[in-house]
Amino acid sequence: MRIRHLDRVSNSVTQHIKFKNNSLQTAPNKPMGIYLLGLVLLIFSPFTNATAKIEHWQTPQGTRVYYVHTEGLPMVDIQVVFDAGSARDGQQFGLAALTADLLDTGAGKWNADEIAQRFESVGAQFGASSSIDTATVSLRTLTDKPLFDKALETMQVILAQPTFNEADFKREKNRTLAGLKQQEESPAELASIAFYNVLYGKHPYAHPTSGVIKTVSGLKVADLRHFYQKFYVAANAIVVIVGDLSKPQAEQTAEKLVAGLPVGEKPESLPDVAMPLNATQQHIEFPSTQTHVLVGLPGTYRKDPDYFDLYVGNHILGGSGLVSKLFDEIREKRGLAYSASSAFIPLLKPGPFLVSLQTRNDQTTQALQVLNQTLADFIAKGPTATELIAAKKNITGGFAMRFDTNKKLASYVAMIGFYDMPLDYLDTFQQKVDQVTIASITDAFKRRVNPQLLQTITVGKSAEKSAK
Repeated sequence: MRIRHLDRVSNSVTQHIKFKNNSLQTAPNKPMGIYLLGLVLLIFSPFTNATAKIEHWQTPQGTRVYYVHTEGLPMVDIQVVFDAGSARDGQQFGLAALTADLLDTGAGKWNADEIAQRFESVGAQFGASSSIDTATVSLRTLTDKPLFDKALETMQVILAQPTFNEADFKREKNRTLAGLKQQEESPAELASIAFYNVLYGKHPYAHPTSGVIKTVSGLKVADLRHFYQKFYVAANAIVVIVGDLSKPQAEQTAEKLVAGLPVGEKPESLPDVAMPLNATQQHIEFPSTQTHVLVGLPGTYRKDPDYFDLYVGNHILGGSGLVSKLFDEIREKRGLAYSASSAFIPLLKPGPFLVSLQTRNDQTTQALQVLNQTLADFIAKGPTATELIAAKKNITGGFAMRFDTNKKLASYVAMIGFYDMPLDYLDTFQQKVDQVTIASITDAFKRRVNPQLLQTITVGKSAEKSAK
């Protein structure tokens, strides 16, 4: 996520607020050291509720709203999420990312500097980002009315009236092209690009979110305006509000944010992901001392009934870092790589399951053999009882810390809302983890991870050339 305006909350505190009867009020003439320390402690203190009550409704324009009221900190985190990620690029790869990047370079009557000044003057943090599935516009601001109103107005204008100025477009396009050119010098980036291409072929998930040089070079500012007009509409948005706003305030906030957007309509569903027909292995020659290895296939999606079995199983296989099976077999026992890991990346459609490592060029074949054997053994036998107990304790023990701030919680709520997941997802998460068994993990992995269909990408100097 690209944050354009840095958080200036600590600076604004010295100008705007003091503690009085456990609330924050204007007090420009009072010493601020204690007040600032108190606010910092509040900002970084753990989220006190083990679970969050998520309320849900729709605005008159048809936008879904997800709201969580929290107390103790006079701040609010807001996200407006659109089904406008790179999966909606069509053949113009990079279009969604560039559109999101341009939103706050000019809006209404303000240029980029004026927008930045408006947020900085009230201590607000604004961000715009895009991913495979989504485009997200976010705001973090104090709830003191004058500060909140100015920040919200600025965000609303950015959403409803971006100017997509030609000069700004050319600058951001050139910046993107420079980044894409730099990626050609990164074996990790080359491996990732090749991996998604081989997994997804012609599916919208295949290309990088930032695009490729050929397609980005051909983009025009009119393409961004058309993309914005099609996808940045009320019917295609969700609004997430987490913080110290009452429900009536949250309702007014959501309606104001989307009031300037046309109702529009949701885009068509993405096509289904096809599984590969057979295993493949592709090597990309690169003058490096290390070879990057990626192995995998399309995996799981957000509402997958197998999700928790795959999630807990992967934690044991390669998702838990230093205590995972892959790390133990590849790094600890044989010293073939600095690290080895695995992950499921759930999306609207099945995102990738991938196993990754870096190894010395001359050890690539051996490292791959150990990787594949470890994965095959896990699919066949599943975890031990001891491994499962440890994984459950690790996952559930740290779960509350994943949303111990409003900002983290807002991201979880946005995920729940965008993927239309149950509103009690956070409440039932630990219960769902506890229900996972050795048998259910083994069954899920056998059905969902077929070793005969694994796609393998290696990027580095081949062993023969390394020996010369």
